[in-house]
Amino acid sequence: MATLGSTQKLGGMARTLVQSALISEDEAGELQQKAHTQKISFVAAILAQKKISSRHIAQAASDAFGFPFFDLDALDQESLPDKTIDIKLMQSQRVLLLQQKSNVAYIAISDPTNLQALDTIQFQMGATLAPLVVEDDKLGKWIDRIVESKDTSMASLNAGSDDFDLGLEDTSQEQEAEVMQEVDDAPVVKFLQKILMDAINMGASDLHFEPYEKYYRIRFRIDGVLRDMAQPPLAIKDKLASRIKVISNLDISEKRIPQDGRMKLLLSKTRSIDFRVSTLPLIYGEKIVMRILDPTSATLGIEALGYEPEQKEALLKAVQRPYGLVLVTGPTGSGKTVSLYTCLNLLNDPGVNISTAEDPAEIPLAGINQVNVNDKQGLTFAAALKSFLRQDPDIIMIGEIRDLETADMAIKAASTGHMVLSTLHTNDAPTTLSRLVNMGVAPFNIASAVTLITAQRLARRLCKHCKVPLNVPKEALLSVGFKEADLDGSWQLYDAKAGGCEHCNNGYKGRVGIYQVMPVSEEMARIIMASGNAMDIAEQAKREGVKDLRESGLLKVKQGLTSIEEVEAVTNE
Repeated sequence: MATLGSTQKLGGMARTLVQSALISEDEAGELQQKAHTQKISFVAAILAQKKISSRHIAQAASDAFGFPFFDLDALDQESLPDKTIDIKLMQSQRVLLLQQKSNVAYIAISDPTNLQALDTIQFQMGATLAPLVVEDDKLGKWIDRIVESKDTSMASLNAGSDDFDLGLEDTSQEQEAEVMQEVDDAPVVKFLQKILMDAINMGASDLHFEPYEKYYRIRFRIDGVLRDMAQPPLAIKDKLASRIKVISNLDISEKRIPQDGRMKLLLSKTRSIDFRVSTLPLIYGEKIVMRILDPTSATLGIEALGYEPEQKEALLKAVQRPYGLVLVTGPTGSGKTVSLYTCLNLLNDPGVNISTAEDPAEIPLAGINQVNVNDKQGLTFAAALKSFLRQDPDIIMIGEIRDLETADMAIKAASTGHMVLSTLHTNDAPTTLSRLVNMGVAPFNIASAVTLITAQRLARRLCKHCKVPLNVPKEALLSVGFKEADLDGSWQLYDAKAGGCEHCNNGYKGRVGIYQVMPVSEEMARIIMASGNAMDIAEQAKREGVKDLRESGLLKVKQGLTSIEEVEAVTNE
């Protein structure tokens, strides 16, 4: 066996095989030179000779560097995580993500001395790496299989920054040169592309880029919950912020005031995803929040939103009327916009004129006239609505009723032969009517114009692969809102599995809507005109069989879609 001193010029893998007596020092030197000339890995060069099996090489590397040996024959493709390593990096560096638990990523690699690949992966994933040594030929087959199964439209995301709509058409040549000099940093560009691809693949709704004094954090909101995803070097925070601002057509020189913008990401020739971008100056830099606006969410159909049959029937009956005001209420992030767009998509017909005023227009829909309000320029919701009424509309959608002027205009439009849809920030359907009165709208106008109110929340959906049966005492079920008649033993209560599985996030995957759909009946109209309060309206709604949010949520629990814990978290009793 060659001595350590005589193998100093050899690379780590070559030196390991020499010390393991698998090849001679001379052979190792020749193969290393060959690998360098042909720009291939040393492992590929030695396997090309077909003198040593890939298994012997992998076992030698495992013994020498202390990394576990893993046989890829035992790997099931369905067990691989949805999140993966950059396709080009996977192919060029021959690495494969096997599993990610918490902040540890298990990586398959045939050459554990390839520190460049490991460092790059660790930077991109923001996770601690746990390398597993595998046979190179099997690794190559798995990489080819992953690449083939990967959607080519998603793979195009990593082709380069040309996939972004940079929005630089109106920029002067000097300004563009200055911008590109500051932000055209290849590692930052690739890192941002990887982060955006991961967010889309993981079903995130928002991305948070947050600078602090000693670290920089990136979080995704997945199924309504923020999760730490990466902590890139603090030194890149300004370059990353500038890159995002450039592709969102924002002023990169302005770092003292908040800015709002938009960017488009092309996934293929037929599909793109928009991002709504908001910047906020903090004491240690700019925080950036990106909201993912996927236009396909508006075309899922009303069945996918989670309405119960009677709720869906009431909603469709209201929006298909020739006139009236339909309101969707709930806190920020409760899915109000998707509900409105789903209704608009159902009503979108060549014989109908639909106009919307939004801040901003989130989901582009062909055949609908969408306006972005601009308060600074005087284009408010009320001003847009006033213009709509001169444009021969059939259906009008107002992004949000924020003040008395907008409310009055919306009710006027609903009372003069137009279907109007809008949103309000209230806790439930009955309090919406009280809110309109408190804004200054005449009770008579509310009673005559408002036809239906929907309050909604989003609860995390239990993972169908790992949800576990749960036995809870009868008294506890009654205390959360179940009735005696519900506890007839015909259904099974489920809960999230601790830690979840490879298909979900801590036992949950996706979200389901919880709704209170309240048609405004004649009796409710009388209560409004008699200056009744929200409690009076809620009692009347209950008499008419309208389920409140807690009751609707418990129905989802009975159906095995979500947990009691989730329902308690998103609804008020």
